Amino acid sequence: MMRHLVVPNREVEAVLGHVRAREWGSLNHRVFSSDDGLSRLIPLDPGAPLELPAALDFPIEIHEGIPDEKTETDWLALLAAEVDEETISEKGESWPSNHEFIGDMMIVRIDENVVEFTDSIARAKLGAHPHIRLLLADDGVEGEFRIRQLRPIGARLADRILAGPSLEFAPPDLLSTEVAVKESGRVIRCDPTRAYFSTKLQTERLETLALAKVLREELGQPLRVADPFCGVGPALATLLGESDLVSDLLAADLNPDAVELLMSNLSKWDRRPYPEGAPDLQRVHDNRLVGMADALSLADDPTISGQWNLVLANLPHRTIEFLPALIPLLDRNYPSMIRGRALVEEDAIEEANQAIRSALPSTMKDKPQPSLQIKRDYSASLRLCSFEAWIDSE
Repeated sequence: MMRHLVVPNREVEAVLGHVRAREWGSLNHRVFSSDDGLSRLIPLDPGAPLELPAALDFPIEIHEGIPDEKTETDWLALLAAEVDEETISEKGESWPSNHEFIGDMMIVRIDENVVEFTDSIARAKLGAHPHIRLLLADDGVEGEFRIRQLRPIGARLADRILAGPSLEFAPPDLLSTEVAVKESGRVIRCDPTRAYFSTKLQTERLETLALAKVLREELGQPLRVADPFCGVGPALATLLGESDLVSDLLAADLNPDAVELLMSNLSKWDRRPYPEGAPDLQRVHDNRLVGMADALSLADDPTISGQWNLVLANLPHRTIEFLPALIPLLDRNYPSMIRGRALVEEDAIEEANQAIRSALPSTMKDKPQPSLQIKRDYSASLRLCSFEAWIDSE
């Protein structure tokens, strides 16, 4: 799901000029017509700011982006220069049609049926996407922190494409996986080989922002926000970008690489100093509690428990399991919210809804009951879902 500008047909060319000049348009999705035929929907890049200038003051709609078939055709045409048409047809859907952009890097999964053509795939993908510096193969996740195992398979050195044996001659900085990602007008430093976050979930982070603004209206004051699985801070980047939304912040993670990058990000977003490296959880500023910590033990500290209006639970594989340990973080003197993500088998979503509801204290009568909403497929049967729970005051 992504943002689209809804622009009357007569103004489309002028608006496209503004969008392209600022590099705010999605490079891999196309403009398409509205249902009534009176407007065109222009897909926006995740890096486009939330607040657009007056020249782009048009309605925003959230839709699945329609892939630019020309781009896909281009890369397959380039692949055909190295792999015969019969093989391309024979392997069919095994070719990597899906990919993810993180800064100037592209991540693809190489099916075992086409692994022997990896070098050709790399040359074709890089040839079709001239803005990409580094192409990485995703070999899955490993370890306690579920770090993605990413392997360089292609790189761009000036006007040359390196793949296969020629990658040995790539300078180290060309193969660096630490990048700056622009999202909602903020720059997020990240390294998917050390601390991964999905750029495809920007719309969900915008939904969290919208919910947080509603909660602020309920309380009549800025929010105290706890993000105990914060990673490098993508959810916080969006929330902190909204004026007078966040007063106090708890940002913690167990992954030292994530915390090191988080400190760098917060120093830029807050425009004040933060420690280098990955220190244990500490009060860096009067309203910033940041560092390495186990989310399950946070509520054991009486200075932390019962202090937060909004708790983010973004550990999809274990969110439902961990809910009982997170609930005590909420300040029950006021209405509060838990916003989370969960990975669930599609045929077990209603069972998971019941598990979430049974773990929670009383919810607000005038708000919807917590219910998992499917955001994207994670595998053939697993679905990545999100939910929000409006918790009543005691």
